[in-house]
Amino acid sequence: MKVVVIGAQWGDEGKGKIVDYLANEAQIIVRYAGGANAGHTIVIGGEEYALHLIPSGVFYPDKIAILGAGMVIDPAALFDEIQMLEDRGIDTTGRIFISDRAHIVLPGYTKIDRERDAARKKPIGTTGRGIGVTYSMKSGRDGIRVADLAWKDKMAELENEDRDFLTPYIDRLRAMSIDLSSYLVHRKNSQVLFEGAQGTLLDLDLGTYPYVSSGMSCAAGAAVGGCVGPRALDKVLGVFKAYSTRVGNGPLPSEFDPNAEDELCRFVRDTGREYGVTTGRPRRCGYLDLVSLRYACLTNSIDSLVMTHLDVYDTFGEIKACIAYRIGDRIIESFPASIEELNSARPVLRSFTGWKRSLAGALTYEEFPVAAMEYIEFIERFCETPIDIVSVGYDRKATIIRKSPWTK
Repeated sequence: MKVVVIGAQWGDEGKGKIVDYLANEAQIIVRYAGGANAGHTIVIGGEEYALHLIPSGVFYPDKIAILGAGMVIDPAALFDEIQMLEDRGIDTTGRIFISDRAHIVLPGYTKIDRERDAARKKPIGTTGRGIGVTYSMKSGRDGIRVADLAWKDKMAELENEDRDFLTPYIDRLRAMSIDLSSYLVHRKNSQVLFEGAQGTLLDLDLGTYPYVSSGMSCAAGAAVGGCVGPRALDKVLGVFKAYSTRVGNGPLPSEFDPNAEDELCRFVRDTGREYGVTTGRPRRCGYLDLVSLRYACLTNSIDSLVMTHLDVYDTFGEIKACIAYRIGDRIIESFPASIEELNSARPVLRSFTGWKRSLAGALTYEEFPVAAMEYIEFIERFCETPIDIVSVGYDRKATIIRKSPWTK
């Protein structure tokens, strides 16, 4: 069975924790898009780990972790990450592979990335790690892939600086490279988990363009970046937080008012640890945007949703969620493509009664307070998609499974 886990918002939804949790029942975990601009935080037994390139399932000693064809890989960052894991007692020997079709981030790309964003009249707010430039080189057919490291003519085209950078890594990268399509075909009976990066609303085509990432963070990207046909994918899970966040520039229609709701924003940000794993930047915060969440469900054929950070609302007497946008004198219930419209949109809010108690001790969904169930069940009805998993904390054990994604 092949299961895809994607972000259903603007990234940072908690995908890393969910992939790590679900990887217990998988044999292979494939990260299919993005680069070191992504950041996944995993908490195991109180120990916290930050991953940027390696799939989250690597913490299980018997799992295979693969960097897929849709990724762009900075070799220095990759091997630093592997060393970090080894230093902390995680043996990765023979368990991390790279698709030979994945592209490589070269040193000059980082400089170009930062200069290009700074020169924009309205900066996008990239992480400055050369990710967008690498994807741009890829689409312009000027990039270099892992497979090309053995191609002498291609290597000769590189600048001396780039060749010098790659030289210490070439043998190690080639030793880890595989033909991902063939690899998965020969393991067709394995449970495979496809891990996305960023979120649907940062997808190059489906997201809030141009304030998006450069890769395919939608569910369709799992087929391309995972080197399988779309009909081979059995299920799509969309991860979302009980509220909305965004890093960098771009529209966030349900964002808390910085004047009237500054205290609310600071509480949610600090309680939810809403600071970028990669950049450390504070995330912008807002009410749960159900308009965009429903859009994510529709455009990704999401079979079930995974809700995270619900416990952030444990002390609230009242909770609000955005159910429509007010744009001028119009009420809009669908997610528009126009950035101008999204920037001027104001959230139409619906209030819910809070539960005013900790969810941390709950072992099953039936142990949740009635008010928490009502909030969850309203979201399910609004999005016409079931919420099968609810996370109420950072540790693996703080995860409530209502229905296993490994069932067809």
